[in-house]
Amino acid sequence: MPVRRSRRLVIDASVAGTSGEKNERGQRCRNFLNAVREICHHVVMTSEIEAEWKRHSHLFARQWQRSMTARRKVRFVNLAVDDELRDKIGRSAARTRDREAMLKDALLIEAAMETDHTVISLDETARGLFGKAARSVGELRGIVWVNPEEVDEYPIPWLEDGAKSEKGRRLRSGSK
Repeated sequence: MPVRRSRRLVIDASVAGTSGEKNERGQRCRNFLNAVREICHHVVMTSEIEAEWKRHSHLFARQWQRSMTARRKVRFVNLAVDDELRDKIGRSAARTRDREAMLKDALLIEAAMETDHTVISLDETARGLFGKAARSVGELRGIVWVNPEEVDEYPIPWLEDGAKSEKGRRLRSGSK
């Protein structure tokens, strides 16, 4: 059996919050988080990401995070705000509300760039905006963005196969 490479995944609080829902969407998020833990991937936390998790997560996500911590699968990263990157992202936006939306989620991009360039999020609006921004902000082109709710993205098989940086999952113009 081949050895799997453990990846460091930046998981947005949207996944943590939705994992507490008692519907199919919540079940997909729970299944994804469980797969992250069982396959031996790691979750990346910064102080800002952890604060968002605390604000938005439900019982399941809190228990999952505690179990990941106990297994030493939480990677804390201390990051300074990347003003240059945020400036580029801000200049790429066509509208003020688009700029504000991207700058709100820039912490996910910064953490991903510091680790394995992978963001897990339900936010399709942000993915689309960052995808458009990738035309002029080259640093964004290497970011993988996976939505665990999207069945056609095969998120759990992707995890099982090593959460590789596949071209079709990277931010780019035309992202979902």
